[in-house]
Amino acid sequence: MNYASDLDAGEQLLRADSATLATALQMSVPDARREIHRLLTAALQTDLGTLLAHPDRVVEARSSEAYLQSFARRLVGEPMAYILGEREFYGLSFEANPAVLIPRPETELLVEAALETLPKNTSATVLDVGTGSGCIAVTLAQRLPSVNVIATDLSHAALGVAARNAQRHGTTNVEFRSGSWFEAVRGERFDLIVSNPPYLGEDDPHRLEGDLRAEPHLALIAGRDGLEGLRAVISGASQHLRPGGSLLVEHGYNQAEAVARLLRGAGFLDLIARTDLAGIPRLAGGRRP
Repeated sequence: MNYASDLDAGEQLLRADSATLATALQMSVPDARREIHRLLTAALQTDLGTLLAHPDRVVEARSSEAYLQSFARRLVGEPMAYILGEREFYGLSFEANPAVLIPRPETELLVEAALETLPKNTSATVLDVGTGSGCIAVTLAQRLPSVNVIATDLSHAALGVAARNAQRHGTTNVEFRSGSWFEAVRGERFDLIVSNPPYLGEDDPHRLEGDLRAEPHLALIAGRDGLEGLRAVISGASQHLRPGGSLLVEHGYNQAEAVARLLRGAGFLDLIARTDLAGIPRLAGGRRP
């Protein structure tokens, strides 16, 4: 087989699988093609440039057991992050599996706000409540080596993922503890508390869309109105912040006003609100007097 025929055969396979995936998941063909490229490169353990420069390898990868299995998993809606076993967050690669919420770009806003709150050479203490994959805690610990970070989660499986992510990035200034909300830090106070708690309501239609269908219920659903987790974090934070300490939380697209009321009701001052790149209200916070 010559180069031209290899290229033609590879392109035909790419088009066929992209069309099949686009139809199955009701996504655009270009998005589906990008996912097919990722599955092919993962199957061959190579990069996209190498794959495209050697079209014969597309044919090779397409017939591999690794690709066929991953393609079948994606066709039934399993998230790419779980199939590939990782997801990038704030320029770092994090292990992801069904025990944890998949790290998302909008949560990077929480990290950015935390980095703005804490000076670079500070020896501050930070608490990450409901750490999940550990992406927030590990990123902050990696970016601010002089900071001490404690991260809590109710799920032992999630804590295992978070600990491996800390090890992956060589962060030794983060400690993981098991417990619901603030149970694992009784009597302790921090300079900054961050949290991306569950904030979908039980009847929120978004829970049945995309990757959310496969992600852990515990990390997504927070009562009928979606505010149970935010209430727990905001009401408990003031007891665990030093005077002048700050709280930053991620929230749902339609919860900004409710979260601001909760913050004011808990006595927080200098409230802040941020929108994500799509202009959607996504982050809120305040300072303890």
